[in-house]
Amino acid sequence: MILSIGKCLPPYCLEQKEAASFAKKQFGQHFKDIERLLPVFESAGIDTRYFAMPLDWYSTGPSFEEKNDRYIKLAVEYAKKAVEDCLQNPFYLNEAVSCEEVDAIFFVSTTGISTPSIEARLMNVLPFSSHTKRIPIWGLGCAGGASGIARAHDYCLAHPDEAVLVINVELCSLTFQHGDYSKSNLIGTALFADGTSSVLMIGDQSPIKERTNMKSLPKVVATRSTLMPDSEGVMGWEVSNEGLHVVFSKSIPSIVANWLEPNVLQFLSSLNKTTHEIDYFIAHPGGTKVLTAYEEALDFSHVMTSVSREVLRKYGNMSSVTVIYVLDQFLRNGCREEEIGLMAALGPGFCSELLLLKWMKGGV
Repeated sequence: MILSIGKCLPPYCLEQKEAASFAKKQFGQHFKDIERLLPVFESAGIDTRYFAMPLDWYSTGPSFEEKNDRYIKLAVEYAKKAVEDCLQNPFYLNEAVSCEEVDAIFFVSTTGISTPSIEARLMNVLPFSSHTKRIPIWGLGCAGGASGIARAHDYCLAHPDEAVLVINVELCSLTFQHGDYSKSNLIGTALFADGTSSVLMIGDQSPIKERTNMKSLPKVVATRSTLMPDSEGVMGWEVSNEGLHVVFSKSIPSIVANWLEPNVLQFLSSLNKTTHEIDYFIAHPGGTKVLTAYEEALDFSHVMTSVSREVLRKYGNMSSVTVIYVLDQFLRNGCREEEIGLMAALGPGFCSELLLLKWMKGGV
């Protein structure tokens, strides 16, 4: 059961027109048709995005070492703020939850490398028990938000009296490749952003449920993970001496249309549900074309993706973090008891993560 959500955005807010101007300077001499390509920034459906560093810093060509050092430092800083927001959030909770009451941490990220992993470093700046179980998850990209919730749900089934945190930190901007003039890097420059989230989940027997402020709470009913065979080239990283180079296939919308539909329908059918019974579609907004492909594949109206589109417009694609912001917005808008939600996200592999949620009676 999902009890609370916390968020943290980095300090630098960038309007999309500023990002387009930056891209024109970076890529202009290497694309003869740069003016034809730049409209991708306008068609992305994004107004603003948030970044960990000021815009000028990205044009200096920082080394992989420098970028990763900043990832480690800032991931801990932003995760701390998101966790504190989650555990003390008065919108969700009538009484704060202490770090000592958290039994396990699932840390999800794909945009930097750290050993010890970030949640271990976080435990040195927040008063978690030294016996808190740590489950770092790396490499799931945009699917990581939904996957983290799904794996934490599995944990709560095994430990119904416990509480866990799912922390997502994605600093996509720190992976920007100054000397990479591929179209994938240009598209990534138009879409991706930085953000952090923290989700408090509890088992059915956890006494912490009494601290909810919510009239109804989303409970994970079922999950489904699916891997498309031999699809490594669809999405992910290529690693070089300069760092992480984005792989972003133009075939992703068609994959959503052709591959995801039977995947979703089989999942719902196994639960004796249909798409017409879904009240809330909590979709990771990978981009406007992906959201449109969702609508067409699942016969959903534009209204069903409106929250995802709004999150994309305000924040861009924050990789795994984004679907948590979508869920947070649904909860703040108000969801009714007994209604059904479908959470969906796609990521490297190529893979999908699906979750069926049902809103149960809260504590108010």
